[in-house]
Amino acid sequence: MSPLAPAPLDTALPNLDAWVAWFRKAEMPVLADTADALEAMRANEDDVDANLIGEMVAHDPLMTLKILAHAATHRPERRVTDVETVTAAIVMMGISPFFNTFGPQPTVEDRLAPVDGALEGVNHVLRRVHRASRFAFAFAVHRMDLDAAVIHEAALLHDFAEMLLWCHAPSLALRIRAMQQADPALRSAAAQQSVLNITLADLQHELMKAWALPDLLIRITDDRQARHPSVQSVVLAIRLARHTAEGWDNPAVPDDITEIAQLLNLSPDAALQFVNKVDE
Repeated sequence: MSPLAPAPLDTALPNLDAWVAWFRKAEMPVLADTADALEAMRANEDDVDANLIGEMVAHDPLMTLKILAHAATHRPERRVTDVETVTAAIVMMGISPFFNTFGPQPTVEDRLAPVDGALEGVNHVLRRVHRASRFAFAFAVHRMDLDAAVIHEAALLHDFAEMLLWCHAPSLALRIRAMQQADPALRSAAAQQSVLNITLADLQHELMKAWALPDLLIRITDDRQARHPSVQSVVLAIRLARHTAEGWDNPAVPDDITEIAQLLNLSPDAALQFVNKVDE
């Protein structure tokens, strides 16, 4: 990922290839809390280990993505398996090389401060993916899925393209939001296609491949493979987080609970109690 930061996009690019090429060159900011914590750890490098850094990064989808993409494209030739978690990526790199590679980070907050409504847009996505990642991890643990850590990470990264859009094309993201607010029945993909000439799901899938992210992570994040239980854990977690973002009275929630109950082999009442406890 290049340190270059193209000026914000105000006009949609013509096709998916153009969007992928543009984002591959774009600087990726991280959350201000992450940037501050990273500098505090840098000052005490001898007291820091991979688990501590991994726990710190776990709340930040963009820093998570940044580390995984770097690890994937700088993997030693002797390593034949994918690095599927941030902690594993840092272990592979080593603590000092990690800090040398990831110097002081640009922040989402600094980038979006001049744009009214943009930081609010990013924070809305963050709240959703944080809740979704908790749901997904709980589903995976209940199912005794050995890939629970990757499932948590997949839910955290599920909407990273939307976050990047807010960071690098806030005026276009605001147009999409305005369209959906004006017509609540308008599907996200239709609004994105209208404004961007692409859907964010397609952009995200192609960026994950371009950055050589782990195959398992790409599969789990791909909603089109929703029959697989690991993917279902993420899809249903994201869906529930979306439908309950403003409260639990959304008419779509009962259907979500029915599918979650089937996934977890619980009754609908037990499934509802389960997700309510997770959400606490």
